[in-house]
Amino acid sequence: MERHTSALALVLASKPDLPVHCVRPHAAEKAADWFVRRFPGDVLYAVKANPHPAVIDAVCRAGVSWFDVASLPEIKLVAERRPEATLAFMHPVKSRAAIRAAYFEYGVRIFAVDTAEELAKLLAETDNAKDLHIIVRLAVASDYAQHKLERKFGAEGAEAVLLLREARRAAEELGVSFHVGSQCMRPDAWRLAMTAVGSTIRKAGVTVDIVDVGGGFPCAYPGLTPPPMEDYVREIETAFEAMPVLENADLWCEPGRALCAEAGSHVVRVELRKRDALYLNDGGYGALFDAAHGGLVFPARLLREAGGPRRPLAPFRLYGPTCDSIDAMAGPFMLPADVSEGDYIEIGQTGAYGAALAGGFNGFGVYREAVLEDAPFASAYAAPQADSLSAYGQHID
Repeated sequence: MERHTSALALVLASKPDLPVHCVRPHAAEKAADWFVRRFPGDVLYAVKANPHPAVIDAVCRAGVSWFDVASLPEIKLVAERRPEATLAFMHPVKSRAAIRAAYFEYGVRIFAVDTAEELAKLLAETDNAKDLHIIVRLAVASDYAQHKLERKFGAEGAEAVLLLREARRAAEELGVSFHVGSQCMRPDAWRLAMTAVGSTIRKAGVTVDIVDVGGGFPCAYPGLTPPPMEDYVREIETAFEAMPVLENADLWCEPGRALCAEAGSHVVRVELRKRDALYLNDGGYGALFDAAHGGLVFPARLLREAGGPRRPLAPFRLYGPTCDSIDAMAGPFMLPADVSEGDYIEIGQTGAYGAALAGGFNGFGVYREAVLEDAPFASAYAAPQADSLSAYGQHID
């Protein structure tokens, strides 16, 4: 992969015709290092957020050796690149073929379920293995998240109680997991969830060996600045210690966005300007999916050589290159008021679910890739004190 000191250096060197996925592995390493040092348990990187090999290598350099994988291709990717890694197949619904391959070919022993049917499938396809670590996914509220995840997965009520009992009989180790939703803005969401999970465990009357608090850890975006990450860890640790139904249980988390968002940005070109609307060569069917369909506003900056007059900023809407009218990003994205056709823009914080969601609709979706050596737009993991994460960085114009 090509390497540049910055996005501006990339543009000045090559004037790219294609949009560029930019990767900053050092940013992922810094974020992962923070979690490894500060989270009071095991950190599993959620591969789905960004499966780029450079990102996987970066989090490993920081000490992450456990991975949350959701499919057989993700299992294969990590196993081939990091054969010493521990893989947890955390998708609650899996094909029978994927279960068999994961267990017998890749040595996976950790599997999530959220129904009795999935548990029966898991046992059948592993030939009733006695060394399974079964994680029961429980439903919890996601009231404080930007993207709510409470409807698709998770056992609840009497069904959850019965499932915990059945899984306990089959598992070498039994765990519980939950997800408070993606980009969760309230640290106490984990405390509320852990209180509810503890109540379900108590009703089931089982011993639990693992409490997996999932992902959902947020990043800063323009207009969306969460509390310090230290507050999240403090809430989780306090709630874990207060759960009375545990005996020597292990604590896990599955950060995705929080480890890789800062590790990616995208360089796009303006193909046309219509008043306050900019038409770009990438968009909602590409690396800007979350801006078009998830309501996120990414930080953006114009890539021009220094030396000219500083232009006032103005709010812009963005459109992607496809012919679909929903390929639109309302923003507002603050850019110099004189931005015009042919200008290049760097869009930051796209390392999570940016390149990973990019498709090929309408014939678009071909990218260049480059490693950038400079700092991300604003880092949550670069506070002045080496061991302090006091605040998230703000939008940089």
